[in-house]
Amino acid sequence: MKKKQAPPGGDGKKNMLWGLFGSFLKIGALTFGGGYAMIALLEEEFVGKKKWMDREEFLDMVAIAESTPGPIAINAATYIGYSNAGVWGALVATAAVCIPSFLVIYCISLYFDRFLTIPWVARAFSGIRVCVVYLIASAGLKMLGGMKKTGRNLTLMIGVMVTMLVFSLTAVRFSTAYYILICGTVGIVGETLRNMRGGRAA
Repeated sequence: MKKKQAPPGGDGKKNMLWGLFGSFLKIGALTFGGGYAMIALLEEEFVGKKKWMDREEFLDMVAIAESTPGPIAINAATYIGYSNAGVWGALVATAAVCIPSFLVIYCISLYFDRFLTIPWVARAFSGIRVCVVYLIASAGLKMLGGMKKTGRNLTLMIGVMVTMLVFSLTAVRFSTAYYILICGTVGIVGETLRNMRGGRAA
């Protein structure tokens, strides 16, 4: 992980920490549908607006957040916070992204039975589901557009898509963790073979 240094001076670090807190508090409050729906918001905030990450680093961050234990939202917050402001940045970003969901779930748990019977709540969630599908699809398309169009990447992508489609149509259960492990292994093997060929050619 390439750690960026906060601007020199106490005020610069405080501003960075407040920026991380505000951004992740907002993203945590506006994200519905889990971590995948958050990816589009993260890219817009940190790649598009704040320019704290470039597209390639963002894709690497998503891959790391998805392949490590824990929710992708928390992993992403920890990564971005640490890369921009060190340990305190990681703590602040992680806490900020958790606060909205904690407060909402706590309040709902107090009146759970009543909450489910409110008609406008059910109608609101039916609309939110459509938005979640759009956010996930939008994030996927943006990541696909930012991916390097190498032969290995395209082969992996097509292979995974075909495999997932076949498993979905045949109702075979196959955890997404296995896709990540398989693709990671193929990437390591492919890179090793390419380096070996390059060494022999030299």
